[in-house]
Formats: sequence, structure tokens, C-alpha cells
Amino acid sequence: MKSKHVQHLYWRVGFGILPKQLETLSKKSKKSVVNALIESSKEIKPLRLDTSEMDKLLNDSQDNFKENIKKFQKLSREKTKELNVAWVDRLSHSNALLREKMTLFWANHFVCEDNNYIYTQNFHNRLREHALGNFKDFVKAISKEAAMTKYLNTKQNKKQKPNENFARELMELFTLGVGHYTENDIKESAKAFTGYSHNLKGEFVFKKRTHDESDKTFFEKTGNFNGDDIIDFILEKKQCAYFISEKIYRYFVNDTINETHVNQMTDVFYKDYNIENLMRYMMLSDWFYDDENRGTKIKSPIELLVGMNQVVPIKYKAPRQLFNIQKLLGQILLNPPNVAGWKGGRSWIDSNTITLRLKLPSLILNQSYISKSKIGISDEAISEKKDAFKKAYGKRFKTEANWKAFDKAFANIDLNDIENHLLACPISDSARLYLESLNKVSKQEYGIQLMSLPEYQMC
Repeated sequence: MKSKHVQHLYWRVGFGILPKQLETLSKKSKKSVVNALIESSKEIKPLRLDTSEMDKLLNDSQDNFKENIKKFQKLSREKTKELNVAWVDRLSHSNALLREKMTLFWANHFVCEDNNYIYTQNFHNRLREHALGNFKDFVKAISKEAAMTKYLNTKQNKKQKPNENFARELMELFTLGVGHYTENDIKESAKAFTGYSHNLKGEFVFKKRTHDESDKTFFEKTGNFNGDDIIDFILEKKQCAYFISEKIYRYFVNDTINETHVNQMTDVFYKDYNIENLMRYMMLSDWFYDDENRGTKIKSPIELLVGMNQVVPIKYKAPRQLFNIQKLLGQILLNPPNVAGWKGGRSWIDSNTITLRLKLPSLILNQSYISKSKIGISDEAISEKKDAFKKAYGKRFKTEANWKAFDKAFANIDLNDIENHLLACPISDSARLYLESLNKVSKQEYGIQLMSLPEYQMC
């Protein structure tokens, strides 16, 4: 397999690849490399934090209910931030690379947010569990998750007063897309999901007394349908396979759709809705590695941060700083902007975020400074002496960059060849002139300079 194709594969289904692994995989066939990626992601390893203190509060007597609720809510906020940091760490170090990248993808498909940490943890581990499994089972499992029943008000969906939120988003955002169902389909399917609830621990509970037992007419079928029936009917439509294939294509291949390729993916997916088979087909397809698809996608903030961490392992002495960087860049894990999630693509970049993105390698790896105020700091401001900068724009990032790991990884790589390992797209003429004007003191400095280019924003 060509080196540039291995790099492309690992930039898309992962967060980059180091020279030694690249050299090893470049000697293997495409089928062997893809199979190894899938095989390494077979194991499902949940990401869990210690919740013993929260469990104790849930099991405490009702006498302290109000006080315990306040304590529980405070712990939930703290644990959610801890999970954010732990998830970034998992993305940076997991052997199950494809499963973790797919979990990140599904988190922006089945968008959900909750203020109960236990529900949040359960929900995202459910994403991880089904990330490469059967899509039908996946949708049914998500429909019963406590975080989702709260987020889209299924818990309030009762036969006396149906709530249509989940039924609408199930079709619009999760399975079919706009225009492939009627308002009556929404109303009728909402009745099928009545009675969905959960207990205090987040376990699914079906409340039969609030479930609508009447006949529902959905997609021209009539019967006493339940929620699982509705999902079965939705997946009978090939549009569902197309909708998911198109979304995966945009995320992993190109923001610009190639109808022929998406239709090929749809045919594969519609056979059995096996996500692993769909991803295998995409990764083995020759068109996945075409020039028009390589180095053409803008990295999400998380892809940017994790990718940098692959090159130079970074330890944040105050984990909250990692959380704040995500906020400034416009993508906080576990905190989506709305039920549609992040738009991705060009929406990641604006006049404010591009400034921060280009400064980020120096800020994190060179112990520079970052603004607490609106990002958009000029070069003149950044060149001010440190004390003045700190006073005007905020506090220093306290990070520890593992340059020994970088030096070891790039020991056998010529300084002038480092760009071929860090950049996914060709360097522009202006960037080339800039690089040629630099005094290349060391591989470390040159690595930072390369990661500060606009080209590094692409994958």
C-alpha cells in the first residue's frame, strides 16, 4: 500500500500516523491494513469514571432527597468535565482506533446532552458499543437510553398527550432526512413511542399504562405498533441506508458528494445495515484514496487537538485548560450546540478560530499565552513582552510537551522530510516561501512551524 494512501486512511479513520508505523504498514496490502484496523476495534471497552459517590447519593434515604440532589448535580457537572478530558485521552491512545473515531462520529449523529452524568456516561458507551454493529439494533438501543428519552422528551410522551419531538428527530436527523415522511407519519409514530421511560438509575422502563394501544397508520401500514416496529418500518426504506451512507461519506471522504460512490455504499449498507461492512467497503474502495479526496477536509477542533497530541504527546497540568481550548475552538465534547450537532466542514473556520488554530502549536508546545478575551489577536500584540501580554490577554498555558517521544518518532526522518509526515495536502507557494525563509534550527522548531501552517488544518 502506498505511503500516502496509508497516511490518508489514518488521517480519516484516526488522527494521524507516526513514521515507524507508516513504514511498517506501507509494506502491506490495502486489504491487510484495513482488516487490521477493523480487527483491532473488535473489542468494546467502555469509558467509565468512578461514580461510587453518585451511586451512594441515589441509594440514600428519601429524608435527604433535596440535599442529595444538589450534591448529585454538582458531582455531575464535575464528572462530565472529567469525562470530556478522559475521552480526549482515549482518542489519543486507544488501540481500537476505528471504533473510537466512529464513536466520535455517532456522537454528532445521535446528538444528545444531559445534566445527569450517569445517563451521559451510559449513552456514550452505548454509542461505543454499537459503533460498528448493526444499525437497526443501534437505533432501537438509542431510543431507549435515558439521556435520549429526556433530551427529546420521550419521557413526557403519553397516550393522553403525545409528544412528537423524538419521532420527528428520529426521521429527520437520525434515519431518513427531511422530505421523506409526512406530518401524519410523525403524529402516528409518536403514539408508538408512548410509555418509554426510565428509572432513577437510567435503566429503561416501559410504562404500559401510558402507552397508546390503538392502531396507528405509519408509512401506509396500520396496526398496534410499538417503537421498535416503527424503526423496522423506517429501515425498510432504502432512503435510510442512503442517508447514513451520505453522512459517513461527508465525514470520512469528502464534503462534496459523489453520487455514484454514495449509491455504491448504499447498496452495501442496505443489505443488512452492518456498519462494519459499510466501513470496510469504503476503506477498500479505490476512490477513497483519489487525489480529490486527500487533504481536502478541515479538521474538527477535536481532530486538530488529538492529531497534535499524536505528534507531540501533551500533558495539561490543569485539565480545565483543555476544556477551555475546545470552547474557544467551537467544539466541546459532550456539549453539542443543538439537536442537529456541529455542522462541520467550513463552519469550523472563521476569522476568530483560524487565528487561534494557527497559534495553537506555539501556545501549547512553546508555553506561549492565550487570550481570555475575543480571539483575534494581532501579530503585534503577540510579540509584546510576556508580562504585558499576560496582563492584557490572560494566563499562560501550563503544558508539558513530551519532546523525547517526538525526537524518537522522527529520529530517522530528515528535517526537510518532516512536512511529508505532518501535512496532508500540498503546501501553497506563499507557505513554501515562508518555510524556505526560516532558519531551521531543529526538528522540534520546524515541527511547530509546520503545524502552524494553514495546510495543517486539513486532513
